[in-house]
Amino acid sequence: MRLWSCYLFFALFPIFAIGQQKKNIQLLDNWHDESIISNTSLVRYNDCWGYINDGTEYAIIGSTEGTHFFKISDNKLHEVDFIQGRFVSTMVIHRDIKVYQNYAYTVCDEGESSLQIIDLSYLPDSVSVVAEDDTNFARVHNLFIDEANALMYVCSVTPKVSGMLVSQKSMQVYSLANPEHPILVYEGPNDISEVHDAFVRNNIAYLNCGFDGLRVYDFTNPASPVFFQNLTVYQDQGYNHQGWLSPNGSTYVFADETGGKRLKKCSVDGNHEVTVKSYFGTNSDNNSVPHNVWIDDNFAYVAYYNEGLRIFDLRPQLPVEIAHYDTYPTDHFFNMNGAWGVYAGYSSGKIIVSDRQNGLFLFQFEDDILSNASPGAISSYPNPVMRNTDFIVHVAVPDVSSFLVELVDLNGRKIEDYQILEASFAKINAPSAQGLYFVEVTYNNYLGEIEKEKFKISVY
Repeated sequence: MRLWSCYLFFALFPIFAIGQQKKNIQLLDNWHDESIISNTSLVRYNDCWGYINDGTEYAIIGSTEGTHFFKISDNKLHEVDFIQGRFVSTMVIHRDIKVYQNYAYTVCDEGESSLQIIDLSYLPDSVSVVAEDDTNFARVHNLFIDEANALMYVCSVTPKVSGMLVSQKSMQVYSLANPEHPILVYEGPNDISEVHDAFVRNNIAYLNCGFDGLRVYDFTNPASPVFFQNLTVYQDQGYNHQGWLSPNGSTYVFADETGGKRLKKCSVDGNHEVTVKSYFGTNSDNNSVPHNVWIDDNFAYVAYYNEGLRIFDLRPQLPVEIAHYDTYPTDHFFNMNGAWGVYAGYSSGKIIVSDRQNGLFLFQFEDDILSNASPGAISSYPNPVMRNTDFIVHVAVPDVSSFLVELVDLNGRKIEDYQILEASFAKINAPSAQGLYFVEVTYNNYLGEIEKEKFKISVY
């Protein structure tokens, strides 16, 4: 019996359908430092972000003490430097990090903190603070940077005047024409108390405004933005927290940070109008809470409190969960522990997730395999397949993550078998002899009954 990849381990057949910690994803590394100060709930970490320079991938995570920087190499997280925050305390539960050019911009939403501008140009050796502002950015909840237009959107910002914290501004926009010296170009909207987060591309800003819903603006003239849309009422509404736009600009997904509220898959038309089309999620009936979302044209990557990393296929009208890894397997009555931030912008297919209690996780996701899988319960590709090369068997049956694959010749002789666990697909090596073969797939359905499917594959 052969085992496929490091997802798999030997088990006796039949396979019984049970809840599992992971599916279709590989944990490469996990960084966690218990020496970092924490509160009584063991919360040490907050958001994460990524950075790529000259093909080298880096990861960044915030903590109660500051910002930690890692080089990703040999599928491991190697901490290379640390910048202490202006405010260090067990009270710190929010830090946010974004990158523009070779600078990281970090903020905090507790105490009296600051915006730190950190030079990344000397990585992988070190990083350094080149500018800091604790007056205009004494507290900030989130950042987003429209890199193409050098604009930084600062969400829910509390400045200091004469050394005292003053009332919160819903949002401010700064020019990064000089990356080390941001210049204020806009403040507002003034009719709402907060913009919790934002996604901006080509000057079109999708603003997540908490209980005031979702707004869309055109910031082509950043000093005088044009209002497009205000989505104040929608099904399954809660606290409109954060969202992401697909690279092709046709799909927007946002999360309401409220127990039991599902994620919203939206269409975006040529006038940038957002329309909710479907609702999806994980364990919503038990008041689970989605937090941060990143999407590409095919998949949504969600940091889901208490549920870990959840990956959904966005191509069906109703998105389907296809992969997961539970970073917080502890059962807890409080439903906002665990996964917090997600970054899926690496070309290598790696993903990082920050977990409030358990630190920084590095994953590998085979998005190319799942992107190429054909619709239907069982599929394989390519077919025909060249001798001694791999083909994929994909079992697109809900809740199936364990199955048996047998490769049989036309005389009924078994060539090879594969026991698959914690995955819905397998890489199978084609025989060395040309001809027709049968692929037999056996799995348990949702009732625990054994199902078998058989199809031919041609080897040339």
